[in-house]
Amino acid sequence: MTYVSLREGESGDSLVRRFRIAVERSGILRDVRDHRFFRSKGQKARMAARLAIRRAARRARRQEA
Repeated sequence: MTYVSLREGESGDSLVRRFRIAVERSGILRDVRDHRFFRSKGQKARMAARLAIRRAARRARRQEA
């Protein structure tokens, strides 16, 4: 669980901002999004392969330029 404590003289807005950043860095929301629906191992493998192909294509395009 991610938490932040109020620093001396810190406003509520900056506390919320630090909390959002901490949650984003911890990957909690990404994990929740990934577990929203059940996916079989086969589906996960196909998605990972598809993402790997996309990454490789991006790298190839960058190297051409």
